Amino acid sequence: MVSRRTFIINSGLATAAVLAMPSLAFAMNKKQIGLQLYTLRDEISKDVKSTLQKVAAAGYTNVETYGFSIKDQFWGISPTELKRILDQNQLKAVSGHYNLGSFLYDGNQSELIAAIETAKVLKSEYLTIPWVDEPFRKNIENYKIIASRLNEAAKMCQKAGLKLAYHNHDFEFQKHDGITGYEILLKETDKELVNFELDLYWVVRSGNDPLQLFKENPGRFKMWHVKDMDKINPALNTEVGSGSIDFKKIFKQAEKSGMKYFFVEQENNYVNNSFEAIKKSCDFISKELI
Repeated sequence: MVSRRTFIINSGLATAAVLAMPSLAFAMNKKQIGLQLYTLRDEISKDVKSTLQKVAAAGYTNVETYGFSIKDQFWGISPTELKRILDQNQLKAVSGHYNLGSFLYDGNQSELIAAIETAKVLKSEYLTIPWVDEPFRKNIENYKIIASRLNEAAKMCQKAGLKLAYHNHDFEFQKHDGITGYEILLKETDKELVNFELDLYWVVRSGNDPLQLFKENPGRFKMWHVKDMDKINPALNTEVGSGSIDFKKIFKQAEKSGMKYFFVEQENNYVNNSFEAIKKSCDFISKELI
């Protein structure tokens, strides 16, 4: 019989062992693989149900939505219907990309309010801003305005039980009087409220190092876009593991980044077809990265 004292000692040793291996616990928590649905934009706009069935069959457990509008909803179906289809396929929309109309520029909240309500229906954790139109990102002052709007939107999201994130391209890394737009966004936004979804392809494409960003801003990059770069033509994407980006090195620094979720994304250059491409990326990640 195991005495109470022996049980307590053994339990304590087991707890100590778990605490001594935080990297293992972190790795185990990353078995969920996500897909940014923009990768399948041609397919999902025609048939949401069968497309999501194939996403789940390829090995994905999470998705990130895109394309919502007040008029057309998601590809002609309501957020409630989309949630039902996701549930049927054991998929979670943990994040969504929402274009917020003119909110970032003039503070009009109508699109933001609609996005928040939609994200709540989907039971998402993050509402992610994917893009800034070119006329509104020309200088330092523009980026300071954007940062201020991000802080405002983040407070609204927090009240609704959501978190706000900002997704980058390469233009944020252009310098304005010696400072990049991305540096301004990182510096001028509330660290407790505004998160960042780091698109690893665009960071590398812009000539920057994701690991350096992790080092300088630990914990701020709660999500990643895992998108590989074609070895011959850097302007093209390719399946994860087939390109020139060293994801093994990047994934080793996931904890420093603060990464909770990541999403495969491939916008072009599919080998055979997009469904085979997402399966190949998922298999590589599952076998080689997590």
